[in-house]
Amino acid sequence: MIDLHCHTKISDCSYPTEEVISMAQEKGVKHLAITNHDTTYGLNEAVEIGKSHGVAIIPGIEVSAFDYTRGNRAHILGLYVTPGHQAITQLCQPLIEQRHRASQIMVNTLIKAGYEISWEEVEELAAGGTGVYKQHIMHALLKKGYTNSIYGTLYKKLFSKGSADEEKGVAYVPIEYVPAENAIQAIRDAGGIPILAHPAQFNNFDAVEEWAKLGLEGIEVNHPLHNEHDREKAFYLAERLNLIQTGGSDFHGFYSDTQSEIGAFTTHQEEFEKLIVRKERMMKI
Repeated sequence: MIDLHCHTKISDCSYPTEEVISMAQEKGVKHLAITNHDTTYGLNEAVEIGKSHGVAIIPGIEVSAFDYTRGNRAHILGLYVTPGHQAITQLCQPLIEQRHRASQIMVNTLIKAGYEISWEEVEELAAGGTGVYKQHIMHALLKKGYTNSIYGTLYKKLFSKGSADEEKGVAYVPIEYVPAENAIQAIRDAGGIPILAHPAQFNNFDAVEEWAKLGLEGIEVNHPLHNEHDREKAFYLAERLNLIQTGGSDFHGFYSDTQSEIGAFTTHQEEFEKLIVRKERMMKI
């Protein structure tokens, strides 16, 4: 079983790396890509932990990007990236720091609005990771009884970007994401294979052909947010543009908005073999 999209507590999953890998072992996953948001921190350790559990860990990343041409967010997976590579650090470290600062502003806003939480409580929930995410803030609010779920009515009330149908959240703080084309290039510079994650979530289908010309090597077909129509669209683009078709659970543990479990959405063996061929080809360039 091959799961090429999974998170740990280093970004916005509720479980630490060793527990995630142990779960993968129990589920029968043989190859697991750890793709934390905007960081490769902890990947070398994860590879060693994987060896002791009989799970081959693929060092990865999920870059939080933006399609500035079409005005949509985009997540770009990088598989087989070199942990700690300068190209990744230079691109993503400012984003990590920006997210953490934004989270602190959000917490202070909520405190002023009367929510009885503290920054120290939220930071403790994010301990061991690269910074505080909205999920950690929601977890603190859940523990205080303000909500019974991470996602839902309160999440939208607090953090919604706002639209014609929805008011802007009372604690919404915008973040400037990195350009998608820069994410693709940085992943390639770091020796990785760039894959477009869950294109249906952010309506990225129209950008795939352009990004394929810039070095995108694959597209996530099997994902918990994809319905049959989404999978068909991704499959069609992959066939037409010679892209690798990947699948992954996008596991976030307690912080999941899909309740997807490790190994629930997978990559076919023949597509995984194509990934290995591309990786070897890039190593020769």
